[in-house]
Amino acid sequence: MLILGDNLPTELFAERPMTPVDATLDDLNWAHIRLQLDMEGYAILSGVLGVDVARNLPLQTTGSGTSRVALESCDLGQGDLHYFSAGMPAPLAQWRAALYRRLVSIANDWKEPMGGHHRFPAELEDFLWLNREAGQTRAQSHMNRLGVEGYMSLHQRNHGEQVFPMQVVAVLSEPGVDFQGGEFVMTEQRPRMQSRPMVLPLKLGDVAIIATAERPFRGAKGYYRVNIKHAISRVTKGERIGLELSFHDAP
Repeated sequence: MLILGDNLPTELFAERPMTPVDATLDDLNWAHIRLQLDMEGYAILSGVLGVDVARNLPLQTTGSGTSRVALESCDLGQGDLHYFSAGMPAPLAQWRAALYRRLVSIANDWKEPMGGHHRFPAELEDFLWLNREAGQTRAQSHMNRLGVEGYMSLHQRNHGEQVFPMQVVAVLSEPGVDFQGGEFVMTEQRPRMQSRPMVLPLKLGDVAIIATAERPFRGAKGYYRVNIKHAISRVTKGERIGLELSFHDAP
């Protein structure tokens, strides 16, 4: 659980009208979030989305603006993905842009020890323009629905030249009430070591920031790359509704 604090200077965003999303995110201890991301490759923002918002998002995002893809068709598991192919609904677009602005400095710090030469722009729309210039126009952000026996295999969303090193996940139904099983799982592979499994204890209303595919880790002999994948374990009862927000599109 993250400690609330006043560590983020709000004057950084003074040129923008403050929104409820900005106010919520500004209350978080971003120094602690950065530390968690650097050490573990993920950070859980407990309750930041809120139960009511989490419950309403599936109702707001189901319809003609999404394209359904069966996980079985791409050999990624069992269940349905609903991609935001016709544009992201306003509530999610606001969260996505606000989170990007607060994560971009971490992303730029991660680039240097991994040999990256370019820096990510300060605003999401500018980064998405670079995506389009690189031929990356296919939406990756989606809502997923997994019924009984549904699951998502270990994977990464790192296709294309322009890849943001973090993404956001959330669960939009209540574990233990709406579904059982369906744990969010990550694996971490460090050089010359066995993979390390991690289960993120996400509750309804939580948001997790996770590494997209690779992140730097500082060891005794300097920095090296850590490879990250994520998955959802098999649902044993009910229906699990989840959300993945990617900051980059795919080719």
